[in-house]
Amino acid sequence: MCPRLLEIGPFTIYSYGLMLAVGFIVASYLLGAELKRKNIDPNIGNTVTMIAVVAGIAGSKLLFLIEHWGQFIADPMGMAFSPTGLTFYGGFLLATLMIFLYARSKKVRFFSIADAVSPGLILGYGIARLGCHFAGDGDYGFPTDLPWGTDYSNGTYPPSVAFRGFPEITGRYPGGVVPDNILCHPTPVYELIFCAIIFSILWRYRKSIHGNGRMFTLYLMLAGLERFSIEFLRLNPRIALGLSEAQVIAVGLMIVGLAGWMVLSGKRRTEHA
Repeated sequence: MCPRLLEIGPFTIYSYGLMLAVGFIVASYLLGAELKRKNIDPNIGNTVTMIAVVAGIAGSKLLFLIEHWGQFIADPMGMAFSPTGLTFYGGFLLATLMIFLYARSKKVRFFSIADAVSPGLILGYGIARLGCHFAGDGDYGFPTDLPWGTDYSNGTYPPSVAFRGFPEITGRYPGGVVPDNILCHPTPVYELIFCAIIFSILWRYRKSIHGNGRMFTLYLMLAGLERFSIEFLRLNPRIALGLSEAQVIAVGLMIVGLAGWMVLSGKRRTEHA
């Protein structure tokens, strides 16, 4: 793992921040291409990207701090200004709300923008996940014997610390401490692969999926399925029915996506009847 890529005097380039930036750039480029295809002012895409960057990072950090409230109270400055420690769904929800309000102010259909955002968003998310992989920030999975198991001992959140809240794992090792060099599932890499597949589906069929909002609802279903599935391998605490917080939110997104798809599809059939 390589949390710090380059240090020049007081300046440090972090692998997580770099991959996050690359993810935003890719998503912004694809958004611009889709807006142009839909005959929507491409300049709107620049504003949407800025909103996504600011609200996305702010929302991600806010949810992370809420999830780790005890640690935040103990070290508020360190937790708040750490270069890592972002929870995607917090950023997704806040950015979606802010983009919705922006679309209303511009009298542009929110679903038109949401549809255009969807392909780039899933790919940008997958790319940003590589930042978690390189940083070794605890977003990896449980120990594995698979040949591609990854050593995260040099990460910012090594296994000896990350697994402390998982007695079913720590109980297997002397003293209840998981060795830092234990090989773990590289779940961020799995997510990149999964997201690339979803992107290829959305991008291929973006011209044939008609009706405002249907592309976005399909995104919600597929992105929710991706996160729900990968969480079974990740070391996040289980909060209800053996599911993690991210899985509960993912189920909610899948339900919203499915309901939206059915409603919009029914509306489209009625319009063409």
